[in-house]
Amino acid sequence: MTRLNMFNSISLDGYFTDSSNDMSWAHAGGDNKEFQDFVAANAQGENALIFGRVTYEMMAAFWPTPAAAQAMPEVAKGMNAAPKYVFSRSMKTADWAGTTVLNGDPVQEIARLKRESGVDMTILGSGSLVKQLTAAGLIDDYQLMVCPVILGGGRTLFEGTTGKPVLKPANSRTFQNGKVFLHYTA
Repeated sequence: MTRLNMFNSISLDGYFTDSSNDMSWAHAGGDNKEFQDFVAANAQGENALIFGRVTYEMMAAFWPTPAAAQAMPEVAKGMNAAPKYVFSRSMKTADWAGTTVLNGDPVQEIARLKRESGVDMTILGSGSLVKQLTAAGLIDDYQLMVCPVILGGGRTLFEGTTGKPVLKPANSRTFQNGKVFLHYTA
């Protein structure tokens, strides 16, 4: 069966956005070569990408641009080539190549895609989707990039999650820029 994983950056105190919904802090240290190589290798996967509308709009405003191709060519290539699904109640069409708009219930739509698509999927950002799909037990792999910053407030990925899912460690990696990659399986 198709696997669903999520990748998100979080602060040391567990937030994926600060209290102003800003995520720019997650990009600090991105100029580190070791980290850039990791990100580029990660972007070469053949997974379909899953977004909520807000994350999709942020990604679609950057990755198809010449600035993205110049700044991070391997990542831009992977992001633009990947099939993409965006969950939105308000969007009817999407301009970013390879994007399908899904207006249905995320739990039902992802369960259907896991059964039918044959392509592994990765949720990028999209905290509300992560929360819903965690509660439904549909996420197979959790990949977190812990950033060495304390935000003191914001939004957590799992706020309101019930059932206390227990995850198994798969691997981890510490980078010279202070970031720590954590990978868990459900």
